[in-house]
Amino acid sequence: MNSLIGTYDCKVDIKGRLMLPSGIKKQLSPILENGFVLRRSVFQACLELYPMEEWQLLMQKMNKLNKFKKKNNDFIRRFSAGAKIVEIDASGRLLIPKDLTVFAGISKDVVISPSINIIEIWDKEKYEQAIDDATGDFADLAEEVMGQDDDDNGIS
Repeated sequence: MNSLIGTYDCKVDIKGRLMLPSGIKKQLSPILENGFVLRRSVFQACLELYPMEEWQLLMQKMNKLNKFKKKNNDFIRRFSAGAKIVEIDASGRLLIPKDLTVFAGISKDVVISPSINIIEIWDKEKYEQAIDDATGDFADLAEEVMGQDDDDNGIS
C-alpha cells in the first residue's frame, strides 16, 4: 500500500461513528473490503487504524519473537491490548468501540492524520496539543532522523 496523504477534521456522533472524509475513502477504496484493525497507539493518546494487510505484515514480524522471553510476551500482550477488527460501513462510517474512545479521550471533534501506511485518529484538542508540543523540537528531530549527510541515506 502506498503512503496516505491528508489531515482531516471530522466529527464522531453520539454512537461513536466516525464518517471518513472522501479523500481518505478514495485512498482506501482498493482495500476497504479487507477490513481494518483499530488499536491504541504505543506512544500517544490516539488510535491507529491499520489496513488488514498492514496488520498481517506486522503480526508476521511479531510472530517471530521468542514467546519464552517474558519481555516479548509482555510486549505482545500490551501491544495487542484493545485491538479490534473494524469495518467501514456502506455509508463510509467507522464505529469506534467505546473502550478505544475512552482511551483516546475522543469526544465529538477528531482529527484523522495519516502516518505513512496507517491512520491516526485523535481527539482534536489532543492532536493540536501534540503538534504544538512538538513544534520546537521538530527541527532538531528532522535533522537527526533525516539529515544524514555522511552517506546516501539522508533526504535533501
